[in-house]
Amino acid sequence: MAHSYLLEIGLEEIPAHVVTPSIEQLKKRVTDFLNEERIEFTAIKPFSTPRRLTILITGLADRQADEEQEVKGPAKKIALDKEGNWSKAAIGFTRGQGVTTDDITFKELKGTEYVYVTKKTVGQSVTDVLPKIKNVVEKMTFPTMMKWANYSFKYIRPIRWIVSLLDDQVIPFSILDVTASNISQGHRFLGKPITINNAQDYGKQLKSVFVLADATKRKQLIKDQINKIAADQNWNIEVDADLLEEVNNLVEWPTAFAGHFDEKYLEIPEEVLITSMRDHQRFFYARNKAGQLLPNFISVRNGNKDHLENVIRGNEKVLTARLEDAAFFYHEDQKHSIDYYVEKLKKVSFHDKIGSMYEKMQRVQIIAQELGKYVGLTEQKLADVKRASEIYKFDLVTGMVGEFPELQGVMGEKYALLENEHPAVATAIREHYMPVSADGALPATKVGAVLAIADKFDDIGSFFAVDLIPTGSNDPYALRRQALGIVRITRDQNWHFPMQSLQKQFLQDLHDQKATFDLDFTHHATDVRDFMKDRVRQWFSNKNARYDIVEAVTKGSNSDILNMLDAAKVLETHKNDTDFKENIEALTRVLRISDKADLSSQNLIVDPSLFENESEKQLFDAVETVRKMASDRTLNENFQALQSLRPLIEAYFDQTMIMVDDKAVRENRLKQLTILARLIFSIGNLNELIVK
Repeated sequence: MAHSYLLEIGLEEIPAHVVTPSIEQLKKRVTDFLNEERIEFTAIKPFSTPRRLTILITGLADRQADEEQEVKGPAKKIALDKEGNWSKAAIGFTRGQGVTTDDITFKELKGTEYVYVTKKTVGQSVTDVLPKIKNVVEKMTFPTMMKWANYSFKYIRPIRWIVSLLDDQVIPFSILDVTASNISQGHRFLGKPITINNAQDYGKQLKSVFVLADATKRKQLIKDQINKIAADQNWNIEVDADLLEEVNNLVEWPTAFAGHFDEKYLEIPEEVLITSMRDHQRFFYARNKAGQLLPNFISVRNGNKDHLENVIRGNEKVLTARLEDAAFFYHEDQKHSIDYYVEKLKKVSFHDKIGSMYEKMQRVQIIAQELGKYVGLTEQKLADVKRASEIYKFDLVTGMVGEFPELQGVMGEKYALLENEHPAVATAIREHYMPVSADGALPATKVGAVLAIADKFDDIGSFFAVDLIPTGSNDPYALRRQALGIVRITRDQNWHFPMQSLQKQFLQDLHDQKATFDLDFTHHATDVRDFMKDRVRQWFSNKNARYDIVEAVTKGSNSDILNMLDAAKVLETHKNDTDFKENIEALTRVLRISDKADLSSQNLIVDPSLFENESEKQLFDAVETVRKMASDRTLNENFQALQSLRPLIEAYFDQTMIMVDDKAVRENRLKQLTILARLIFSIGNLNELIVK
């Protein structure tokens, strides 16, 4: 007979952002528990609200499946004495497994015979196993944990009730002073305690006490209510998915309603209005059919329609107070010039070990100019980069950003335009923060992209210079995200970014212009490049690239981010070629032998007069052709040219002994191979490739 089992953990209100991952965690842990306990089931349905995490298991078996397990015991020579009788070791082993010596068989393992028995375990009743689900509940983890009363036990919020119901039978267990029962709780204000008659009745019975426990249905109801209000008012409402998810996890019985604010606040930049409504008040903002922001919003109450007008007035009052503050700061900020705010940055600390925000901007100005020239910006764009880098952090000390920190960059753009700065400069001020997440939007302009890279590169270099380097999962200054941002921007802009040479140039410029401000950027320069290469690997991991190809291109001699990304694409393109294995084996043979030469730091000049056979000359001429044309070819063309050398490489090794006694000839041959190895390493360290 198939059963249904209900587990509900009743809690004080959980933070909205924790609800969804918590119910997903509970579902997975319960699934793993049932599998480990050998209890078959059909499905697990999750329910969640701010006050409860619930799973309903259907098609649950009566009992555990019986299990047969073959267990290995002592060696045969230990299990039998000289007379062929069972030893104490054999008897003790079988007793421990719940069998007798009559059940022993012998099997050979790696040339030695061992005792084996088949241990049979009869499955327990599901009613005997389910109380152990207590361990599943107790072992859940959350971003933040708390203790309550005098208990040492930690959880996301205090546990207030537990429902544990197999069909209509309570499966008892206790956590602290809370004993599982069949009594749940309705809506905090509209509902009452309720006895769940049967596990299958859970959703229906909770609905009778004003709890819509099915998060999917609750979310759809909210969306339908919002859309109905919008249609009735002829508004356009963008139902933001993240906001909808958050609101859904704030309510148990949703009722959407519309409110408004004074039109005079529409003079404030709409980003401020939207931030106030969406981010601070969890409101959905409204636009007219022409796309203009309206002085209206839609919110969702955790309750019914009773006294809804009071709720509307209260929400309007709270929003008006915030908008009044925003209007005040907006007008006050405009009383001062950009230069005034830039001057104030001299007293704003970027980090106490690194220096002021103003000093950071001085460094970024130098880096941004050098980078702008390297990527080929026009004179006008270089001028825009220069101006943007001189002022781009000024809005941090404005009143508006002080009140609304999430608007940094956005307000910088707005105020810069009001101060008649060039639009490209204003846009770069906003874009330099991009991307704000691992997969966030990237700068759309080249000026913004250059400033974003320069700012991020300075962040990484500065923190590394003072030994504040990310370790493990610890990355308090989000340097991994900054570095990945550089990788993504260079890919998006199709810009070459040779880390070693650019880093060297940046540091030289900072030194020459006395902008290091006592920071030793050479201290961890190599670590910075390795850190950047790790972010290239991270970029590849998001693309499901082959591990060996990623290792090959990131362990080559080329530190150019774009080249590494392109080289991986080249290897991916050719990995299934019929002759790929043979070509790679020929090239890696060159790498292995040249690696023993240790001539990587030398200026290599091959002397053809020391050649002793035709294969040396033929390979030399072919490599010289490849080398001279390399800078004018694409990476794919260079790789194909290297692959074409395979017959010459094979002939060379067939006819030529490298490690001969004559030192001059030996070194000449090693130089020849090292030159070729350098060309190969420009694609990557092909030794890392797995070829079959």
